[in-house]
Amino acid sequence: MVLFGSSGCGNEFYEQGHKSILEVPEWIKEYGLDAYEYSFGHGYQMSTELATKAGEKFKEYNIKLSLHAPFYINFANPDDVMYQKTQGYIYTGIKFLKAFGADRLVFHPASCGKLKRDEALSLTQLRFKETFDKMESEGILNGILLCPETMGKTMQIGTYKEVIDLCKTNSHLVPTFDFGHINALEQGSLKTKDDYKKIFDYCIDKLGFERTSNCHIHFSKIQYGAKGEIKHLNYDDEIYGPEFDPLADVLVEYKLTPRVICESMDKMPHDSLIMKKIYLKTLDK
Repeated sequence: MVLFGSSGCGNEFYEQGHKSILEVPEWIKEYGLDAYEYSFGHGYQMSTELATKAGEKFKEYNIKLSLHAPFYINFANPDDVMYQKTQGYIYTGIKFLKAFGADRLVFHPASCGKLKRDEALSLTQLRFKETFDKMESEGILNGILLCPETMGKTMQIGTYKEVIDLCKTNSHLVPTFDFGHINALEQGSLKTKDDYKKIFDYCIDKLGFERTSNCHIHFSKIQYGAKGEIKHLNYDDEIYGPEFDPLADVLVEYKLTPRVICESMDKMPHDSLIMKKIYLKTLDK
């Protein structure tokens, strides 16, 4: 079963007078969505007590919850102190997953910085294995998926092949395919079913069908330039892609069951519902 949700509630939630995370689950449910992603992108600015209360609400309304770790995670930073901080951000993310009762932690893998790309990628692979094997041995990854994200800028580690290959380092890792990022990085590459199929085919070959089917998906239209991503847009944008219809076709044809999170600029729930309706219409063909 494909689940659809949003990363945040956009302007609409607040314009209706809502304020608290405790109000989100009922609002998302009434909107017709099945999932939600709470972002700690700028840091873990919440008490675990509030997270536990919110998690109970998400469970009450049967909304599947994922969390996004801070944006500044970088497994390729050569400074060992900064590497330890990166590990700490993942540990804290897992702590909040358990408080919320959530099951997926999305995070950005790395940036090249002053390293050559192959050096940054090799360091990231080494540290992925070291970090997540350690966490697995500690028994804290049971029931949890860690979801490194494809990235949209040329200096970031995170092409779809890089992310899939990084996921080979530990069985608790599944890709977050941010198709807006992929499209931006590849200068508008996602136009047809075959463009999406090549990504899923590579993933199935490297990780197997089950992990591919359970992948995490971010979807939005994104403005891009020569160096990739510039800014997120709403789904009604007619200049930049990608379109959701060919992806829906592939999800149905391949019988995939990902969680699809909309990351539009400020109409995330509205646009997520559009995508859900496209998928359901495709399913009924």
